[in-house]
Amino acid sequence: MDITTVRAFFMWCTIINTVLLILSSIVCVFFADFSYRMNNRFFSVSREAFNTLLCSFLALYKIFILAFNLVPFIALVIVE
Repeated sequence: MDITTVRAFFMWCTIINTVLLILSSIVCVFFADFSYRMNNRFFSVSREAFNTLLCSFLALYKIFILAFNLVPFIALVIVE
């Protein structure tokens, strides 16, 4: 496995995860009530707690994308 393959891997991981983050954010903004109703069937949680959990999840997911996808990709671009 050469550095070009690894760089392409991290590039596509970054792109795919960023698209998933954007789609999740769009769903949370425009379909918040639907999302709350669907999750409330499985987990009985208040609306305020649900919003807090959702924002926390999106923030943590963004940090993971930056730390484990984007930073290695940028490092490989710099090294090459």
